[in-house]
Amino acid sequence: MNPLLGIGKGIASVADVLVLSTPKGVKAAEKANLRAREIMAAHEHVVIGISEPGHAVKNNPLRLYGQLTENVGLMGRLQEELERIYREEKPDLVIADFVVPVAGFTAIRHGIPWWTVTASPSVIETPNGPPAYFNGQRPARTALQRLMHVAMRWTTKGFKHIIWLLFWRVFQRIGFCGIYRSDGSEAVYSPHCILALGAKEIEFDCTWPKAVQFVGPVLYIPPYKGPLPAFRDDGRPCVLISIGTHLMHAKDGMRNAIRSMAVLHPGIVFHFTHGNSVAAFARQEGNFHEYAFVSYLDYLPRYDLVVHHAGSGVMNHCLKHGIPAVVHPLDFDQFDNAARLVAAGVAIAAPKLHDLETAILRALHDEALKARCAAMSRVVSVYNAVETITKML
Repeated sequence: MNPLLGIGKGIASVADVLVLSTPKGVKAAEKANLRAREIMAAHEHVVIGISEPGHAVKNNPLRLYGQLTENVGLMGRLQEELERIYREEKPDLVIADFVVPVAGFTAIRHGIPWWTVTASPSVIETPNGPPAYFNGQRPARTALQRLMHVAMRWTTKGFKHIIWLLFWRVFQRIGFCGIYRSDGSEAVYSPHCILALGAKEIEFDCTWPKAVQFVGPVLYIPPYKGPLPAFRDDGRPCVLISIGTHLMHAKDGMRNAIRSMAVLHPGIVFHFTHGNSVAAFARQEGNFHEYAFVSYLDYLPRYDLVVHHAGSGVMNHCLKHGIPAVVHPLDFDQFDNAARLVAAGVAIAAPKLHDLETAILRALHDEALKARCAAMSRVVSVYNAVETITKML
């Protein structure tokens, strides 16, 4: 949501921007001084449940199927609401998040151009390069690895075709007439423009669809009025721990692991954030601080190290500011993001909770890691996503 709000704020000087979102998203849009209308108000709890199922989904076919079943059940209702709003507002362009392709299908029905926005370009299918959703694959270096990647691609395509066969009636009603177009590109993305909100330099080499345009990250965070993080400036390194706004099921384990670590390492200050911008609390136990929310936009440069889940938001903030990271991926595209960060030498992997302590201590003393992060920061800082998108309009 935040990158789309950042785009909206950026292009508001040249376009009349309207944000469509659930009630929670509408509140965030209003904080950004953007006009907004509610959609799916009666089903917001279902939408939240899909993004936060209470367990890791990863590439488990049964859990993926369950998530998709809930998602498909909402598509018809969402399209009805979008049809009404498009008729009333008559937009000249629809810019839709990649998880809401029905917004694009509906736009096409009305003759409205559609652009897709994604902060997760690694999950776009390509004919070569590491396939996504297989625990963070890296480029193949042997014949066996290349064969495995081919098998993984066919597995992905096969799963998607099965989903199509199961729900084809619903899909066709909303204008989704096939998984792939005649040119092999995925129909859930715009055929004309896919705005990849990241740095191409962090990605593995592959052949991208023609519609993909890397414009750089959009680093927008809504204003937050809750308790702010406290920095002692006493010479001790300060480490931020964040696993994003979702993944509630994993936060207790991470918090407890970091709290225990803080007791063993009084020479390090640990800030744990819950990523909850609607709450307002702060607690401190010695060198362990706990906050409802820490704004990456305002405070990330103050930290010596960030421990994160390789979500696209915190990942791009770290890359932009040159902050070293310890990555502990948990779900979704995070394993693929983590693989890219580690391969680029700007993060250290901690696959399990018991790996965190060693990884954190190593990262804090790794001068080569810090130098690589500074170099990547200079690369990422060349991008100006909002300016690029504004010119494209």
